[in-house]
Amino acid sequence: MPRVGLDAATVTEAGAAIADEIGLGQLGMNVVAERLGVKTPSLYKHVDSLAALVHRIAILGATEAGDAMRDATQGRSGGEALAAAAQALRDYVKQHPGRYAATTGARPTGPDDPLIPALERSLGSLAAVLHGYRLDPDDEIHALRMLRSMLHGFATLEVSDGFQMSTDIDDSFRWMVDFIDRGLLGRKTP
Repeated sequence: MPRVGLDAATVTEAGAAIADEIGLGQLGMNVVAERLGVKTPSLYKHVDSLAALVHRIAILGATEAGDAMRDATQGRSGGEALAAAAQALRDYVKQHPGRYAATTGARPTGPDDPLIPALERSLGSLAAVLHGYRLDPDDEIHALRMLRSMLHGFATLEVSDGFQMSTDIDDSFRWMVDFIDRGLLGRKTP
């Protein structure tokens, strides 16, 4: 019989918190069980496997990151929306590196997988930012991929302490966002 108060959402939240603290690669069912004060086998009544737990964490991370970007861009457009979305994603990755890591490379398991709307929520927030630039429809997917790649690369390098140069990281981030803004303005349809 499942333990009272323990469910898939509780296991997922605990796993996500642990992944943020020690890294997704260090996450194990035994670590989650210890955090929750239960024996490891009892977790399998709520989550089928470590892979299933990581998948659930990816859904949580994509949803939260998408919501953070959406909330940050409300009432903004153009460069202001871009800067707000970029900073929101950067902050999310810094605060929740394990959850965000779970989203990287996550693949839906089928057409009803909740990962699909979670990823769409995250990409939709970036697409809404790009909408304000009135790009040629043929350029939209390229712009979305570029924006996602640049923001992802910067944030993941930052959380892994990949910037060893003495130049201020915040200055570099603002420079990159300004560079993206100028590039998108240059692609705007007349």
